[in-house]
Amino acid sequence: MATPISLAQEVITCDLCDTPTQQFCNRCQVSLCAGCVSKHVDKHRPHTHVIVPFKNRKTEHVFTECEFHPYHRCEGHCQQCDVTVCMKCVITSHNGHIVGDIPKNFNDKKKNIQRENHEIESNIIPSYMKKNENIEKDKELAMKKFDEVEKEIKRHRKLWHQEVGSIFNKLRSLLKSMRDNQLAVLKTHQTKLKNLIPDMIKTVQENKEILKSNKVAKITNFKSRLMEYRNIGLDIYVSVPALQTNTVQGRELSIELGEYKATLTQSSDSSLSNLTDEVSYLSARELLDRARIITTFPIAVKPLYRLACSGSDKAWVSGENNTVDCLDINGSILETVSCKTHPEDISVTKNGELIYSDYENKTVDIVKHGKTEVLITTQKDWNPARLTSTKSGDILVSLYNGDQNKIVRYQGQKVKQEIFKDENEKLIYGGGKWTLFVAENNNEDICVSDRNGDAVVVVDKTRRVRFRYDSTPAIGKKKFDPNQLVTDSLSQIIVADWTNDCLHILDQDGEFLRCVDNCELSRPLGLILDSDERLWVGLYEKGEVKVIQYMK
Repeated sequence: MATPISLAQEVITCDLCDTPTQQFCNRCQVSLCAGCVSKHVDKHRPHTHVIVPFKNRKTEHVFTECEFHPYHRCEGHCQQCDVTVCMKCVITSHNGHIVGDIPKNFNDKKKNIQRENHEIESNIIPSYMKKNENIEKDKELAMKKFDEVEKEIKRHRKLWHQEVGSIFNKLRSLLKSMRDNQLAVLKTHQTKLKNLIPDMIKTVQENKEILKSNKVAKITNFKSRLMEYRNIGLDIYVSVPALQTNTVQGRELSIELGEYKATLTQSSDSSLSNLTDEVSYLSARELLDRARIITTFPIAVKPLYRLACSGSDKAWVSGENNTVDCLDINGSILETVSCKTHPEDISVTKNGELIYSDYENKTVDIVKHGKTEVLITTQKDWNPARLTSTKSGDILVSLYNGDQNKIVRYQGQKVKQEIFKDENEKLIYGGGKWTLFVAENNNEDICVSDRNGDAVVVVDKTRRVRFRYDSTPAIGKKKFDPNQLVTDSLSQIIVADWTNDCLHILDQDGEFLRCVDNCELSRPLGLILDSDERLWVGLYEKGEVKVIQYMK
């Protein structure tokens, strides 16, 4: 009976069956029992085999069969093709190639694998384990810090609520004080009148008695009290203060009552504030994948020059004639204002009053209660062109002298700021025949559409040029042709591209975000946002207005 051969107390079985092994094929590196030797040889008959007792086995290389030449083993390595080859391959498809010895290639690659394993085990795995430990510590530290910030947020929320409560308590207290003072004045005046009425009745009776008398002395000694009664004054002016509020959602809240003013402003100076803007505000409002038209309506003004929204469902429009019409969202005329000349541009103040630039007469006029009066008279040799009303109540006007442009900020009639040179005293805007369109962003950047330079130019409040946007790389097929522009509550800049019939939407740093080109915007010129942040776009040649939803 055959004795099983054991190795380290373990029975070695045949590779072809479960019988204990007795033989070994050195060429194929296969363990065999006595009954499977012939099977192995028959199966691989064309190959030479070296069958030895298991205890005499040797470790040799096992060569694979050639996939192109059956019954031939790949005992060489083509260095040019980096593949194993048999002898037939060497004289056929790999004829003339440098063929190396398989064992040498085999041993070299084994050494490379050993080096790789050593590198992974000795250096990389320990390094990753260390990094993993450090990341775990960083996670714990980050969670701890975020928890601390969250506690601070809760604490400040309470403080802010207290501050807001304090503001409105002051407003109520101030209003009560004003009301009490006014009522006290009215009551005092009323008491005075009540007391005088009996006195005047008495005086009238006395005068009647004098008139009945024939005594000269009574007539000659008569002292008139008429002027005394006349000078008392029946009317008294009651001053009820107007409550004025301004809300730029997510940016600024302000409220005024008389001389008292309170403002809450979200600053964007810190990285944390910027992060808050992006996470909390943009999650609520973001750009639609494709802008959609809410309504389109024709108007009588053709060509159509300018638009200025008033609220959410009506807008002022102007063209070449000397009138400005107020239309509702269906295109019906609600009101018409007559002007001395055709307005160069129109806008609406934060109080809802229409203003327009009179280029010929060098004035900016305002319409109050149906009456037009001069609000601003511009400097000599400079004509007012485009204009916009800011959230602070200032008026930004682009002035033109026939060749050069500049932006002037007016506070009433007073010139508050002039912008035409940068901090290095170099001209900011290009010279030429086109006037500048202007808008103010939430961070007080002055955004200008400079058609002479084919660019949108944005400067900060110190006159430093922050960026120029010239649509590079090109968005449209034709050269960028910027016209009217506006800014929204996300500080995005939206500019009408006249020749490419589209709108460009940029972020506040000049990065291109989206092109609105799916709304049939033929020659867009007038451009404004309503209070619901929908775009009203005036088409110059068609005399049409399109109301567009571009944000969720």
